[in-house]
Amino acid sequence: MQKREEWSSKLGFILAASGSAIGLGNIWRFPYITGANGGGAFVLIYLICVFVVAFPVMIVELVIGRKAKKNPVGAFKTIAPGSKWWIIGALGVIAGFGILSYYSVVAGWTLAYIIKAVSGGLTNSSVNPAEIFNNFAKNGVLQVTYLFVFSAFTVFVVIGGIKEGIEKAAKILLPLLFILMLLLIGYVLTLPNAMNGLKFYLIPDFSKVNSHTVLMAMGQAFFSLSLGMGAMITYGSYLPSDDDLFSSAFYVTFFDTLIAILAGFIIFPALGGAPSKSGPSLVFVVLVDVFRKIPFGEIIAIVFFILMAIAALTSTVSLLEVVTSYLIDEKKIERKKAAIGAGFVIALLGIPSALSLGANKFFTKIGFLDKMDFVFGNIFLTFGGLMMCLFVAYKWGLEYFLEHLSEGCEHVGKSHFNNWLKLAIYFICPLAIAVLLLYLLITGESLG
Repeated sequence: MQKREEWSSKLGFILAASGSAIGLGNIWRFPYITGANGGGAFVLIYLICVFVVAFPVMIVELVIGRKAKKNPVGAFKTIAPGSKWWIIGALGVIAGFGILSYYSVVAGWTLAYIIKAVSGGLTNSSVNPAEIFNNFAKNGVLQVTYLFVFSAFTVFVVIGGIKEGIEKAAKILLPLLFILMLLLIGYVLTLPNAMNGLKFYLIPDFSKVNSHTVLMAMGQAFFSLSLGMGAMITYGSYLPSDDDLFSSAFYVTFFDTLIAILAGFIIFPALGGAPSKSGPSLVFVVLVDVFRKIPFGEIIAIVFFILMAIAALTSTVSLLEVVTSYLIDEKKIERKKAAIGAGFVIALLGIPSALSLGANKFFTKIGFLDKMDFVFGNIFLTFGGLMMCLFVAYKWGLEYFLEHLSEGCEHVGKSHFNNWLKLAIYFICPLAIAVLLLYLLITGESLG
C-alpha cells in the first residue's frame, strides 16, 4: 500500500488550509453583512461565533481526517465500519462537486476583470460599471470561456499533489494576498472619506442587532471556514500523526478571520461607509465605480482583482482536492487523471450557472446559480457540519475523539479544555447549527 502523502511542514498546511477557507465571501460578503447589521457590533458577534461554534467544528473535521488518513467517504468508513455514516462523507464530496461548479464561474469573472482593468476598460470607459457587468454576464461565450480557463488553473495546481502543487501554490499565493491587502489598506486610508468608513466599521451600533444578526454572523463564520463539506477532513488526512491539531485549527481559523477583517479595512474606507449592495454588484459594480473616481484608480483596480483571483483560486483548489482525493482513495484512479477528469466534468456542470445571468433565458429565469448556491453552499454544508458533530458526540464518542486529538496536542488532558470542547461538540455546536439549518429551510434565504 502506497504511503499517503503529507504536508512538508506545519506552515505549509496552515497556509493551504487557510487558503481553502479564504475566499470571495471574505471580500464581498463579509463587508456587506457587516454594514447591514450594525458595523462593529456585527464584527464582535461574528468573532464570538467563529471561536464558539466554527472553531470546534474545525477541530472535529481535522481529527476525523488525520485519524482515518482518507477522503471524507473513506474517513467515515474507516472510523465507523459497517455503518451508514459514510453517507455524510459522500454528501461532503457531492457538496464540493456542486459548489466548485458555480464558484468557478464567479472565479472566472476575476480573471476577466483583471484583463479589463489592465486594458483600461473599467476606469477609462464611458460605459457605467453596471452596464459593463451586465454586458459581460450576458455574453455566454465569455462566461463559459473564463469558467474553463479558471478550472484549468485549479486542475493544474491539484495535479501537482500536496507538496508540489497545493502547498507550493499556497506558500506563494497567501503571502502575496496578504501583501496586496496591506497595500490596498494603506492606500484607501488616505482617501477623503476613509475615516467615516472606519468609524462605521469599528464603532458598534447595537440598535441594529437582533436574532437575525446572530444567525447571519453564525452563517458567515461557518461558511467562511469551508466547514461541513469535507475540505478540512481531506486536508487533515495529509497531516502527520504528531501534529498539534489544536494549534493548527486555531491558526487556520485566525488567518481566515483576519483576512475577512482586513477586507473590511479595504471596503469601508474606500466607500466612505457601509456598502449598499452585496455579492457581484458590490465588487464588480460599486467598487469599480469607486476606482473610477479615485487617484491611481486603474492601478488599484488591477491590484484588487488580482487579490480576488488569488482568494478564489486557493478555495477552488481545496474544493477540487476533496473530489480528487475521493477518486484516488475509493476508485484507485491516478491523481492526474482524477484531477483532470473531475475538473472537466465539474466545469461542464458549471455551464448552466455561467449562462444563468442573462446569457440563456431558461437558466436565467430559474436562477440556476443562486439555486446551486442555496442547495450546495448552504443546506449541504450546514447539514454536513451538524452530522459531523453528532457523529463525534454520539457515535464515535468524545473520549476516543479526545484521545486522537491528544496526539501532539499539549492542551488535551487539561480538564478546562476537555470540558469546553465536550460542551461545544455535545451541545453548543449541534444546537447552533441546527437552528441555522432550520432557518435556511424555513426562509429559503441564502447565508453563504
